[in-house]
Amino acid sequence: MRLSKVLALGAALVAAFSAHAAESGASASAPAKALDRTPIEATTAAGDPVRLLPNGRWEYVDADKAKVAKTVADQFPENHTRPVAAQGGVFGVGRTIMPGDPDYNRGSLGRK
Repeated sequence: MRLSKVLALGAALVAAFSAHAAESGASASAPAKALDRTPIEATTAAGDPVRLLPNGRWEYVDADKAKVAKTVADQFPENHTRPVAAQGGVFGVGRTIMPGDPDYNRGSLGRK
């Protein structure tokens, strides 16, 4: 890409950001407003009502469909993450120590 095209693209991005910031009342120098974390009501392609959560997940509004979807999701190993209180296992590598294990919170092994 030529430098002139890169500069034009950069200028377009800055203009777009400025327009969006002016629309939302924010700017690059001012702190952002508190994010709205309420779920968004939506529908699937099949017409089922769902909630889109701010963390990227979604759930059915209907409790019966949500229960069925949860049983299906529990079958996949990527949905079984370590508990928040567990220690270790950085980036999925290494041993995860659960609360109640004798090695949990044992501190430094130094003799000082």
